[in-house]
Amino acid sequence: MMIERKTSSQNSDHEEENVLLTSSQTSGYEEDNTFLSDSQSSDHGEENASLSDSQSSDHGEENTPLTDSQSSDHEEENASLTSSLLREGERLDDLQREGFYLIQNPSRFCFGMDAVLLGAFALTRQGEQVLDLCSGNGIVPMLLCARNRTIHVTGLEIDEYAVDMARRSALYNGLTERTAFIQGDIREARDFISPASFHAITVNPPYMRGGSGLLNPSNVLAAARHEILCNLDDVTAAAAYALKSSGRLYMVHRPGRLAEIIQSMSRHHLEIKRMQLVYPYIDKESNMVLLEARKGGNPGMIVEKPLIVYQAPGVYTPEVLELYYG
Repeated sequence: MMIERKTSSQNSDHEEENVLLTSSQTSGYEEDNTFLSDSQSSDHGEENASLSDSQSSDHGEENTPLTDSQSSDHEEENASLTSSLLREGERLDDLQREGFYLIQNPSRFCFGMDAVLLGAFALTRQGEQVLDLCSGNGIVPMLLCARNRTIHVTGLEIDEYAVDMARRSALYNGLTERTAFIQGDIREARDFISPASFHAITVNPPYMRGGSGLLNPSNVLAAARHEILCNLDDVTAAAAYALKSSGRLYMVHRPGRLAEIIQSMSRHHLEIKRMQLVYPYIDKESNMVLLEARKGGNPGMIVEKPLIVYQAPGVYTPEVLELYYG
């Protein structure tokens, strides 16, 4: 389900449901801009159903069935909350996890497959403090909270409007006590983050070097894709500063920059312990790499089996579906 507040210039191009990849983000996933096709969605009806009794506490709902009048009142309350939280041009996207939704603005940077895979690749433990760098509109914190109800996730993002969207999404999802979003520059992380204060960190940084490739005319989109406001070493330095000893860094990036990533992490005493290459199709080149590094870790890395995203155009592999719903 997707709820949207449109400007007069927006039209049915934004009426698709459950958008995962925008046309500017596909980079090898051009064939499908939605996460589940109708046929695939039906296979996961149980996962997409309303919250179970054990899950409903996050939303303050009663565990008893609603009467018709109660259901109507509940729907009105949700509609009122939605109306109060959405700004002009924004939409509310169903994450199909724990009943969570995400506020996005199609004119800005919307999340893609890389964020989804990072959220699944990152392993969190009971009661951990987690930091999400380059947090954007808060998609990774929402996915992490859906997977582990005991963690607290802090998002750090330089764009003030993106931080505001993330905070409103947290309010809508009942996650204000389990999340916090800070507006700030990753290069100045020491000003608002205590050293060695997080068990785990996730990051989906800009992939392209500054000055390489064509810059998007939108400053927001350009900064999301190119190293304009921070570079790779800024990211690893901030992560090393904020991680506890033996803390874990989870990163998604491009395979073409793997040598640089290894060198940068090594400079900041982050040892890569786990790696997985992601391929759009089984016969295509890898276009993403998922990494887990350990602060102060000993040498030794596990290379996991490759992850193939599509088994046919528009059809996700069982492995990808299991990552998202498992």
